[in-house]
Amino acid sequence: MSVATAGAPASEAVAAGRARVRCPRVLVVGYGNPARGDDGLGPALAERLGALALPGVTVEIDYQLSIEHAALAAEHDVVVFVDATSRAEAPFTFAPVAASAEAPFSTHAATPAQVVRLAATCFGATPRAWVLAIRAHRLGDFHEGLTREAGAGLEAALAHVTGFIRTVRGVSDDVRREAPHTLRR
Repeated sequence: MSVATAGAPASEAVAAGRARVRCPRVLVVGYGNPARGDDGLGPALAERLGALALPGVTVEIDYQLSIEHAALAAEHDVVVFVDATSRAEAPFTFAPVAASAEAPFSTHAATPAQVVRLAATCFGATPRAWVLAIRAHRLGDFHEGLTREAGAGLEAALAHVTGFIRTVRGVSDDVRREAPHTLRR
């Protein structure tokens, strides 16, 4: 609720209140190896999402999660980790991530839960986090490109995460441009 200050019209107080409201900053980390077929689903989704240039959204593409992602996660309010998996229900699963109680991790690879824990432990940040696991149909051998089934799952997952981001940020299709979009590699 806005309160007008003495001498200022109520409409100015409402406008000033809106100016102070900040939409959540969103980080999407798509990870996997595009040279291993459907394992490239995370980077493929991140590429497609990055092309949408949604305001206030940072898109990161990498081969795997590492401890360095904790610093990036700490700069955001919401983090979505996107990866391929052969264990997901088709076409994808979307689930919240809790910070891992496990301390052990490798300096070369980390899980989403470990990244969230490190963001809290090292930077005092507690972003809300989710994993978007897209169903992979062909993993293990070296080949570029997604299977037809994985491509269909990618489309469904992209629609879901785009809607989720817009909902979380409170942004409609007439996008507000208060924060820049970033695509990182």
